[in-house]
Amino acid sequence: MTPATHTLELADVDLVYDVHGPQPGDGGRPVLVMIGQPMTAEGFADLAAQFPERTVVTYDPRGLGRSSVRRDGRNDQRPEDQADDLHALVEHLGAGKVDVFGSSGGAVAGLAWVARYPDDVNILVAHEPPSTWVLPGDAQEADRAFAKVRQSYQEAGFGHGMAQFIALTMWPGEFTSEYFAQPPADPAMFGMPVQDDGNRNDPLLSERSLTVTRYEYDLDAVKASPARVVLGIGEETGNTITARTAQAVAERLGTPPVVFPSHHGGFAGGGPENPYAGKPAEFGATLRSVLESQPQAGRQP
Repeated sequence: MTPATHTLELADVDLVYDVHGPQPGDGGRPVLVMIGQPMTAEGFADLAAQFPERTVVTYDPRGLGRSSVRRDGRNDQRPEDQADDLHALVEHLGAGKVDVFGSSGGAVAGLAWVARYPDDVNILVAHEPPSTWVLPGDAQEADRAFAKVRQSYQEAGFGHGMAQFIALTMWPGEFTSEYFAQPPADPAMFGMPVQDDGNRNDPLLSERSLTVTRYEYDLDAVKASPARVVLGIGEETGNTITARTAQAVAERLGTPPVVFPSHHGGFAGGGPENPYAGKPAEFGATLRSVLESQPQAGRQP
């Protein structure tokens, strides 16, 4: 079923969002909000399809996709701004507390949302937030590795930057001198374009990503909130950067992470825009189980 598309006009941006399934308040269950960063709404189409009985809301964050026109004079992707936008969206929907699935930078935004607006959310499933600052052993080295991605992008364009990003995400364990001694990643090895298209405003590869990976949401506020917070880690992610950051957040919150099928983007199927197909049906089944389960007695919600 084709989702219904709407626009929420805020002071400094028009947020475009989609409603899948029943209208808010008609399904008998909390609205399920799926959020990404820099991924926009279409990335959640396969996962939303796993919940036909529920109202699922997806959206394009400010400055991205269909919400790209901003009136605040900024081009960064601050999680606190995304949290404020999501709070406004939930108030606009008028359906009470929501369930949330956040992926990658969307997981960072979800954690910021719970910290800033604790009464908006029933449960947040934060899947692999790339929060380098929580790493106990190599936070500075992780930031240096991301800086190498930005440098490759600035010097040679999208293909080189993305190849370096993929190399970073594939590296197992802490970033050591061995990692930094490697030559620049070859775009051709990953099917990336070698030619420079001249663009330097990619939200993942440019300086805009810094506001996501280094954003220090208030973990004490997250822990104290009435929302139940669950960290997710892909079974194929291994010991790479986003598994390690998710594990570190889970340890700081005192709650064990949940293993999800497939990889970092395992909720999306394959296709021309996504050659790394995940397992959306299996991922959706695990997400459903987490959303419907009850927290263990004596644990922080």
